[in-house]
Amino acid sequence: METFGASKEFIKDDEFEWEVVDEGIKRKIMGYDDNIMMVNVLFEKGSVGTPHEHHHSQVTNVAKGTFEVTIGGVTKVMKQGDCFYIPPHIVHGVVCLKDGLLIDVFSPIREDFMWKMMY
Repeated sequence: METFGASKEFIKDDEFEWEVVDEGIKRKIMGYDDNIMMVNVLFEKGSVGTPHEHHHSQVTNVAKGTFEVTIGGVTKVMKQGDCFYIPPHIVHGVVCLKDGLLIDVFSPIREDFMWKMMY
């Protein structure tokens, strides 16, 4: 496994640029080491986080907005202040119902995000 070290201890939002991920979706890697990563993901209303799966455990906080969240075939509407957990290898995705911000925490680090950031 590739190692990426660790982010700075203090991370200021305005020091990093948003990375466009898809139409109406952009993300910003906030903090990480090889075992854990936090990512802010900004969604415009109507944008879709395409269903996918990965080997990471994930916990997500709905910091702003409203989302239709599907995890393992079960769909619920989640709003600001709500959280959800996604076990490894479970298909999941979101539809943004009201402009929003998700705060994703992954364990271990999402190497695929780091490679995109580096190149």
